[in-house]
Amino acid sequence: MAVKQKRVLLTGATGFVGRAVQQRIVADGQYDLTIAVRRAVPVANVVRVVQVPELTAQTDWSAALQGVDVVVHSAARVHVMNETSADPLAEFRKVNVDGTLALGRQAVAAGVQRFVFVSSIKVNGEGTELGRPYTADALANPSDPYGVSKYEAEQALLALAHETGLEVTI
Repeated sequence: MAVKQKRVLLTGATGFVGRAVQQRIVADGQYDLTIAVRRAVPVANVVRVVQVPELTAQTDWSAALQGVDVVVHSAARVHVMNETSADPLAEFRKVNVDGTLALGRQAVAAGVQRFVFVSSIKVNGEGTELGRPYTADALANPSDPYGVSKYEAEQALLALAHETGLEVTI
């Protein structure tokens, strides 16, 4: 009897980290992979593509989440080199906190078992003392809007996990 492959939804699959994750998942050949992208992109024929125009609290993930067992969420608003917003933190929160939590809630509603959140070392701060690397026990100390928003997303997902039983890995 054949074992059913886990179905994985990967967000941010065309980004720096997401591209590497996508390549690894495809190379492993053990998962049925769906990627969510903003614009159509050429991909390996072993990957299903779903277009999702943006990552906000209003994004409808229902098509992307159909039959999914695991979400690997690497999409985010990242370092903006020429920020033009009067309130950069609010802009980061729209995507990285509100958009992530909306995806998490919809994942729960769709029966997803595990949510893997690709966060950032920026949650821990801007650097460590020489010879004192960050550890799993390090306290959060984000100092820029990106780091703050990723930390807030972590906390929101952990609360969602506590409320619903969704397995969250950060």
